[in-house]
Amino acid sequence: MKNFVLASLALMAASSHANIDQISQDAAKYAVGTYQDTQIHTLANLVSYPTVNKEGVSTLTNPDFIGFKALLKMKAAALGFDYQDLGHTVLIGMGEQNDKVTIVTHGDVQPADASKWTKSPFEIDSTSEPGKLIARGTEDDKGAIATALYAMKAIKDQKIELDNRIELMVYLAEESDWEPLKEFMKTYQQPKYAVTIDASYPVVVAEKGWSLVAPTFTGTSPQTGVYVSDLKGGAFVSQIPEDASVVLHNATDADIETLNTNIAILKDVKVAVTEVSQGIKVSVKGTSAHSSEPEAGFNAIAHLAEVFKGIELENNSDGQAIEFINQLIGLDLYGNNFGEIAYSHDFMGPMTVSPTLLKRDANDITLSVNMRRPVGKDEAKLKQQIDTALANWQANNNVQLKETNVVIGTPMLLDSAPHAQALLDIFKHFTGNEDAGFVSIGGGTNAKLFENAVSFGPSMPGKKYTGHSEHEFITVEQLKLNLKMYTAMMIKLGNM
Repeated sequence: MKNFVLASLALMAASSHANIDQISQDAAKYAVGTYQDTQIHTLANLVSYPTVNKEGVSTLTNPDFIGFKALLKMKAAALGFDYQDLGHTVLIGMGEQNDKVTIVTHGDVQPADASKWTKSPFEIDSTSEPGKLIARGTEDDKGAIATALYAMKAIKDQKIELDNRIELMVYLAEESDWEPLKEFMKTYQQPKYAVTIDASYPVVVAEKGWSLVAPTFTGTSPQTGVYVSDLKGGAFVSQIPEDASVVLHNATDADIETLNTNIAILKDVKVAVTEVSQGIKVSVKGTSAHSSEPEAGFNAIAHLAEVFKGIELENNSDGQAIEFINQLIGLDLYGNNFGEIAYSHDFMGPMTVSPTLLKRDANDITLSVNMRRPVGKDEAKLKQQIDTALANWQANNNVQLKETNVVIGTPMLLDSAPHAQALLDIFKHFTGNEDAGFVSIGGGTNAKLFENAVSFGPSMPGKKYTGHSEHEFITVEQLKLNLKMYTAMMIKLGNM
């Protein structure tokens, strides 16, 4: 994820970090020496369950989730921890102290297109690219679950006394539905400290708000003039799309020339043009990424629309969608073409705007535009600016949208987390990075549901976050480093 180093004096990290005590260093060394291979084996077991929430299938009755929870229960028992199955949420705990530290993770994953993986996305591939463990969920979030379990086990083995209970929370619908967790949190005792391990290092103290603008275009193909049909693109809303395609009909020689000129300009994607029955199919291959960091990918939907700039298309639903993308989004990532919605925050960075999914229902097409918004603009003002941009686009194009779903998420900026500095000290110690500071991310984690949660890993700064991509992996070395730091983190917070 693209991180923005915190510059605010109120949130500046200390210039020198405290020493990590010898007990924590010894425990971290023991954890890696004893459980590094075991955590990889457990990770392989965890990813073998395709815990993808499917529309129309309850998480609680889905056999993959039932099996996944059974595995967690078995692991908890084998490691000597207590286990609670609370439906959508599993709690695995160590200790019976009144105060607790909650380590927040999730066990559900995003879908994966098996055709894009060398092996099954639900089987650890450790041979295609030596040093990498490739599978859906390795970085988001099953690798973190495996690491947390063995960090707890190392502390238990060493008989290190803690003042606070350590409780690993595994939520099972983070990628699709936060409502069950919101309901659960109404009765869950807020922990003394909470840490999500579903983001990046060094320490995340700010998260943008997940937002959505989803217009639905309607209109049949007139079968005359120049028009497009069969518009497709994207896999799910929170992924920068890797594939998009459309069929062009009745193109003139001038249209073909414009098409080829536009294609020649595009350098970051692959474009294929093939003849099909009654038309020309244009397909774009981009690079998938987490939609919280659109800079890390190349958006196939946006680039497909770019191919049709300068070609006048009929106003069927497919043509409307392409014109909407070209006029209000384009290849810009920050909403600069979308009326007046663009803005930025000194620490959290700019709002990002990405077309991520095209979904067809008969003659209707819904385009999902995923936005990640920082603090700095009032929600009502942003909503008004979105509505104005949509109204102006409809008037200028003589189009009536069937409907538009607008969701504006709440960003988080936590400037007083009592444990943030302690985590930063741990990161500095184990990485040797003395310049590390607090950061902001575009992604949204369950940290927002806790009173004082920050995020601590597992993704390293400066590295592309691979969760939600079709090439998700975590390295063996990163798992080793995570195990050291999570062991030290639990000891430190366990005695704060």
